[in-house]
Amino acid sequence: MANQVSRFTGLVMSRRDFRERDLLVKFLTESRGPLMFLVRGAKRPRAKLAAAVLPFSHGSYLGVFHGQRLSLLTAANQVQQYQHITTDLAANAYATYLFELVDTAFDDGQPLGRWFAQVSSALSLMDQGMDPQIVVNVLELQLLGQFGVQPTWDRCVICGRSDLPLNYSEESGGMLCANHFDRDPYRIRLDRRTTGYLQLLSTVDLTKVKSVDVSDYIKQRLQKLIDTIYTNQVGLHLKSKNFIRQMNSWDSQLKLTGRKD
Repeated sequence: MANQVSRFTGLVMSRRDFRERDLLVKFLTESRGPLMFLVRGAKRPRAKLAAAVLPFSHGSYLGVFHGQRLSLLTAANQVQQYQHITTDLAANAYATYLFELVDTAFDDGQPLGRWFAQVSSALSLMDQGMDPQIVVNVLELQLLGQFGVQPTWDRCVICGRSDLPLNYSEESGGMLCANHFDRDPYRIRLDRRTTGYLQLLSTVDLTKVKSVDVSDYIKQRLQKLIDTIYTNQVGLHLKSKNFIRQMNSWDSQLKLTGRKD
């Protein structure tokens, strides 16, 4: 409803300067999805709302919703920052990418339903120090449906068998069992452990996750497959994902430099 004043729980996704003293802040909200707010005077010294709209902040906010026009943020309370995400390069990079992914998957003003709790839980888990790649992999897999891609992970798309080795086929939109590998010579070959994690991560509820431990080998295999699907089937190329690739490249180079043969 236009000009409606409402309280909402929000996650600060991004912000940018607007005019001399104002900010435009993109929030993720449960009832209205991604939404841009004008925050007047937020760049002034000692502005009341300045700290409440820092990147990776979350809390309770009060805003005036103007329908199709720019909404106005008026107040905030019980606002906190994800401290580990703010200070840790890897967690920061993956959280930034997650926000960009969600912002792309949902239209502004589109209610998120259960997705808001999943994203909130993902950020909390990363802020607690959980492996950010695996946490984000969960939502990468589960958000594929928002882009019109819904792979079948748990069985062969031809015969339905799940007891044989499975490989992923982009052409078939899911898994092929060993009896049908010949249907796609360009299928992505997967070992049983990677397949098992794919099936787990594609269905896990992040609100119930307490810990996760995945080997580097499996992480590499998972990410390669997920990146291939987003590149070839979704056609998505996000700047934040490119930064993660660069960051991982730096890490690999540092490990090689530090090796002692």
